[in-house]
Amino acid sequence: METPTDRQFSESPTEVLRTVDEAAEIWGAAWQPEGDGGRLDLPVAQGLRQGVLIGSLRAEPADGGTLVRLEIDESHLRINWSAAAVLLLGALGGLSLVLWPLSPRILQLAPIGAVLAVVAWLLVVSRLRYSGPVDFLDLVAELADPS
Repeated sequence: METPTDRQFSESPTEVLRTVDEAAEIWGAAWQPEGDGGRLDLPVAQGLRQGVLIGSLRAEPADGGTLVRLEIDESHLRINWSAAAVLLLGALGGLSLVLWPLSPRILQLAPIGAVLAVVAWLLVVSRLRYSGPVDFLDLVAELADPS
């Protein structure tokens, strides 16, 4: 279970929950309103891990606005093993580039190592993304106050 994520909004709880509904639709999340909040199934990407976080979101009046608290109850993440394998090959290629001064025979592998490292960068590392609960609440804040 993750630490709750809190965010303060200047809008009323009703307006914030309406914005959460809109943000969930944009995000591709499943949102089920319940009273002063609801259940949220939030698709996330955390580097090599991807999956869904399931939790509850509550909107409570606070200081002339609304305090939104998102608590994650379940986490269903899986590792993208094909991307991890490509990174491992890239790491082995990079290792050959670093170790060749210690053993000149490894110098023959240096061109292949360089290609593997570049391929790993282009196929995996440059495309890694992170989108989580904080990013979802950032989207809610952006939709609530578009200025």
